[in-house]
Amino acid sequence: MCPGVGQGRDRNGPRTRTRVETEACPSTRTRIETDECPGVGQGRGRNSPGTRTRVETEACPGTRARVKIDVCSGVRTMVEIEVCPGARRRVKTKVCQGGPKRYEGQMALRWGIITAGKISHDFVNAFNSYPDKGDQVIAAVAARSATKASEFAKLHNIPKVFESYHAMVVTNEIDIVYIGALNPDHYGLAKMCLENGKHVLCEKPLCLNYKQTESIIRLAKKTNLFLMEAVWSRFSPIYLALEKEINSGKLGDVHYVEVNFGSPISAVQRVCMKDLGGSAVLDIGIYTLQFAQFIFKEEPTKVTAIGELNEDGVDLVDTVVLDYAGGKKAVLNINSKVRLINNATVYGNKGRATIEDPFHFPTSMIHADGSTEKIPLHTSPIPYNFENSAGLVFQALEVARCIKQGLKASPRMPHKESLTLAKLEDEIRRQVGVKFDVDSEEYP
Repeated sequence: MCPGVGQGRDRNGPRTRTRVETEACPSTRTRIETDECPGVGQGRGRNSPGTRTRVETEACPGTRARVKIDVCSGVRTMVEIEVCPGARRRVKTKVCQGGPKRYEGQMALRWGIITAGKISHDFVNAFNSYPDKGDQVIAAVAARSATKASEFAKLHNIPKVFESYHAMVVTNEIDIVYIGALNPDHYGLAKMCLENGKHVLCEKPLCLNYKQTESIIRLAKKTNLFLMEAVWSRFSPIYLALEKEINSGKLGDVHYVEVNFGSPISAVQRVCMKDLGGSAVLDIGIYTLQFAQFIFKEEPTKVTAIGELNEDGVDLVDTVVLDYAGGKKAVLNINSKVRLINNATVYGNKGRATIEDPFHFPTSMIHADGSTEKIPLHTSPIPYNFENSAGLVFQALEVARCIKQGLKASPRMPHKESLTLAKLEDEIRRQVGVKFDVDSEEYP
């Protein structure tokens, strides 16, 4: 080789192949092949747990080195070092699927998914099919059924399957957990995640009642970790357009909000069974409550609710009136027995704006001037279980943004808002006569 040609050393573990090619003086070629562990990087950096990779180079004076790093599943990484005339050295790495990515020197945000049910399917599908989700990956899944978890992982190309929720949250292979479990499990699972150093995005309702919600938020603050209730509506582009319309003054002073959410799901177990945390208010009513709070941004001064219960003591139908300061009102119709026209309309003294069906994650809005704005969602080759579930990705984008900035809560869905929603849900359940066993328990 010519004097001063760079020397490369790369130490890793099994399973991923790296090819180091060195082109030196004419007719000279050297190739070194090594096997590496998942998540191999180039230069200096941490990869899989306990593994360190280093490339060291000494070159002759005037050497120019160019390093380009973009490590993700199946992507090549190249380090090119130009040494004396006619010499070039390349290091090419193929990283196994699911290996940690590095963007500008920082590790990607790695998601672990708890449960392999319908909403988890839709969340992961929306996430994987979105073209510009940035530096975050779905790294692992855990479910009560190992078979179901394996099938879920295969469908969604998730590299790691854990045999239990606990096994996943104690590992250092994930940074944040998405909880898609049934309502009664939210508190315990979120607590386990936070106690093991994992950020949390938990499906709504965050917990079954105010006391649990207050407790889990207190724990998140104590552990200095990110926590958010997955009220995905808040991150809808149409909601942002409505907020802009209101702030522009085109509606004038907002005095009245009307929201309808009806879907024939009263026979679905998660809705109709008290042991599963069933409640129309907790399942679909929360969307109407969060919309009223999104508009008025203050706690109501009075809550009035009437409802219809099934034989298990679970509310299937609710009508709720929220009174706010200054005579403002929100009227919410919640029905798990029939489908309603699921619009949300905001009335001001100058005009009105309507979020069209489905208001909980819409793609169209009628402005005060009568024009209609449409913002379509991205598509996926894999079917969704629920309407407009492609929008679930926007909350993941918000979570990643917040964590990158060091925030422990989202400004668009803060802890204070989750506490307000829990308080309203408790009061509505109290008025219509729905009581859970956990309501009489105390939490740290």
